[in-house]
Amino acid sequence: MVDNPIAPMTDDEAWEALRSHEFGRLAFHLLDEVHIVPINYAVDGSHRIIFRTAEGSKLLGVEMNSDVAFEIDQYDDETAFSVIARGRATTLEGSAAYIADNLPLRPWVPTEKYNVVAIAVSEISGRRFRLEKPWTSIHTT
Repeated sequence: MVDNPIAPMTDDEAWEALRSHEFGRLAFHLLDEVHIVPINYAVDGSHRIIFRTAEGSKLLGVEMNSDVAFEIDQYDDETAFSVIARGRATTLEGSAAYIADNLPLRPWVPTEKYNVVAIAVSEISGRRFRLEKPWTSIHTT
């Protein structure tokens, strides 16, 4: 019998994967369309995903419809994993926004991002995959 190449992560493992990374993808609604964008982020002590953003479609989207999804993944030649979190996004105002100053949340591009958004996660899931890539072992002579 062959072991299952797909294994679910526990919630704790999924949170640890989120904490140990800083780049993911945010999916949000804007009017009647679904958008997905890359963002850098950090996880706070309340299990919220925190990111900064400038004025624009991300901010407008989460303010119009707070229902969002967030995903990270990673792979190498033998293994992969994916974590998906769903929840509600809220723009943090005033002193609440200062939480971002105490997190390892660094901009990847030199743009001004004054708006701090927190995703209160209501559902998280993760899976690990054992990969088999037979095409990588094909040798031509």
